[in-house]
Amino acid sequence: MLRFALRRILQIIPTVIVVALLIFVIFSVVPGSFAASLFSDGRTNADPQLIARITAQFGLDKPLHERFFTYIWDLARFDLGTSFRTRLPVIQMINERMWASLELATAAMVFAIVIGVPLGFLAALRPGSVLDTVTMIGAVSGLSLPQFWLGLLMMLLFALHLNWLPSFGYGDGSFRNLILPAMALGVTPLALLARTTRAGVLDVMNSDFIRTAHAKGMSETAVVRRHVARNALVLIITTVGLQFGSLIGQAVVIEKLFAWPGIGSLLVDSVAIRDIPVVQGTILVIVLWFLVINTLVDLLYAAIDPRIKQE
Repeated sequence: MLRFALRRILQIIPTVIVVALLIFVIFSVVPGSFAASLFSDGRTNADPQLIARITAQFGLDKPLHERFFTYIWDLARFDLGTSFRTRLPVIQMINERMWASLELATAAMVFAIVIGVPLGFLAALRPGSVLDTVTMIGAVSGLSLPQFWLGLLMMLLFALHLNWLPSFGYGDGSFRNLILPAMALGVTPLALLARTTRAGVLDVMNSDFIRTAHAKGMSETAVVRRHVARNALVLIITTVGLQFGSLIGQAVVIEKLFAWPGIGSLLVDSVAIRDIPVVQGTILVIVLWFLVINTLVDLLYAAIDPRIKQE
């Protein structure tokens, strides 16, 4: 198990290096610059000499390869650079926003698990029933509808018409402020979990060992509890891990829509003003979060199913 864990952890390093290279190249060749964005409002004349001086001040006039090696050296020292706009360390800015994003992603995932897994399980136990049909229609709808559109509908209904919940903002960090953005973000993983759970449970229930358990006289409850649930768990855990790992990235739109102070809204704001160190650092943290979560999921279902360690 230790060798399996080390192998999975070491696989993160080359992936992070490749992602860092792609991020650096992409944001080095895209049109526009931070210096030019300072004069994009039209209220100040864009003096070419001033733009050149600002560009040199932030080291953007250096050759591409020199900037890249400096960037990689800083990453090796866990230094994500300094924001062009605020002159604060990027890692400090991300730390200030990370908790809000983790809070939102965790609440959305809990919402998805609590509703999606039981619905998918019950639908699989009664295939073709009204519950099964309604669950699958709801799952397809949840996967098809855009999150920002659902978020707007929720704001219109629960905040404006019913006045039950605040429409946007973090406020004092209370649970009421978290409900609407978490529900809007959690609809897609909820729908996917319902479909995946149903498919996984149906696949297990059609297996030979389940028919053998029934032939031995085991009750339906005992079969489901001892055999179906455990064997379907690997697929469910994989889906939960993939969705939870990607929720930080998916939350960009929801955070802007609900004015949630997470790293997704920080990313959008930084792209708008061409604050490249913050953009690069934020994307790298989102990717690293996804890799770490998926590594933990690999270790978890390797513990559940020891055959995975042999692959």
